Amino acid sequence: MGIVAGLDSSPDFTRIVVCDADSGAVLKQGYAPHPLESGEGGGRPADVDPQAWLLSLGEAAGGGLLEGVQAIGVSAQQNALVPLDSQGNTVRPAMPGGDKRTQAAAADLIDRLGGREAWAQAVGCVPQAMHPVTKLRWLARNEPEAAQRVALVLQAHDWLVWQLLGRPSRRTTDRGGASGTGYWSAASGSYRPDLVELALGHQAMLPEVLGPGDAAGTTPEGLIISAGTGETMAAAFGLGVRQGDAVVSLGASGSVMAVHHEALADPSGMITSLADATGMHLPVVHTLNAVRALRGTADMLGLSGIEELSDLAMKSTPGSHGLVMLPYLEGEKTPNLPHTAGTLSGLRRESMKPEHLARAAFEGMLCGLGDAMDVLRGRGVEVRRIFLLGAAAELPAVQAAAPMLFGTQVVVPQPADYAALGAARQAAWALNRQLPQWQGAAAQVLEPGEELPVGQAVRQQFTAVREQTHPGAFDSVGA
Repeated sequence: MGIVAGLDSSPDFTRIVVCDADSGAVLKQGYAPHPLESGEGGGRPADVDPQAWLLSLGEAAGGGLLEGVQAIGVSAQQNALVPLDSQGNTVRPAMPGGDKRTQAAAADLIDRLGGREAWAQAVGCVPQAMHPVTKLRWLARNEPEAAQRVALVLQAHDWLVWQLLGRPSRRTTDRGGASGTGYWSAASGSYRPDLVELALGHQAMLPEVLGPGDAAGTTPEGLIISAGTGETMAAAFGLGVRQGDAVVSLGASGSVMAVHHEALADPSGMITSLADATGMHLPVVHTLNAVRALRGTADMLGLSGIEELSDLAMKSTPGSHGLVMLPYLEGEKTPNLPHTAGTLSGLRRESMKPEHLARAAFEGMLCGLGDAMDVLRGRGVEVRRIFLLGAAAELPAVQAAAPMLFGTQVVVPQPADYAALGAARQAAWALNRQLPQWQGAAAQVLEPGEELPVGQAVRQQFTAVREQTHPGAFDSVGA
């Protein structure tokens, strides 16, 4: 019984959904952009004052949006580091998740611990620029005076929960958020303070890791605040994914994550072992090239965008008349080929038509994500159903090719803020002390059907070109 709210504080905005705690039905919604100044070149700023998140939250909750709400869940951008001093004040502005300044610090940390395998075994992930542990190392090397003042390290959702509760002495986080820090192990369920010291140069306090369904606390007004979590975990919870499900996200880059019963340590670094918001695990594999490969192909063909590229691709047939694109346009992470370039193979007179190139771009993108999924399947992760997310998931060319290339049922959910819904579902869990059985996302369901053998042939063709061009690229996976 009751009414709950979920708020999602993304890098650009805050969205709030108010839901019935029993059914998950959305009753009201609120939205507000973050009041942020643009960074260099008009992009996102490299540093962010966390107060901007609170201002946005207050605006999104205006007009009495939260009247009658009994519990709130918080989802926020992952990997944003909020360093605090001993008084709880920010030592410097927060460092958002997509901070590329820290790439050299990531390489330094990998070397200092003894290599990629050592990190994979320690915390289930190899340091990358986005991870908070890497940001701590950057801070120690580039702003040593600020680094010395760091006494407490929080992430975005930790900080927001703490603020909503009135900055109590107890600071908390959840398994999902902690698993992406680079100093908490999803396998052991414990912190590695030695890795914080390795990065920062000294110890710092870390938030208490709460279990699924736990409340972080109650406000003086009696409002329950749940543990909160990162956007990825909240979105998975909001979608209602369960064991046997995978989520393929089509952004400029791509990702494949799946619900699994145990944490996976991958010495190759392709698998990042995250925890979810329910007590399970979310191994994730990233690709550097997804929709950016479609945009690049559209530009090359002089098209207005990927929608027009999709229409053109639908004039071709599966296999693109033998044309194969390896879409490694900006190097690639899966397989680990950071300095390579894309490849177009199978050029013959009959294949040299715009519609075949358009189709090859879609097939190359999806085959690359299929390779990422095979990394998980190769480690025993079961995939019976795939949720396909991102604006590109609505394109006819994607929907026509994805089921046959992935070889399983593909679900395309209706657009919604699933991270905010997941946060609201977590709030309902904390309120009623039991996992809420909300109805899954409304979606279009696509089956491979009779085209499954055709899709397998296209995958084999892609694999043959990849192995010829980059022999042994996947040999180290799971070693």
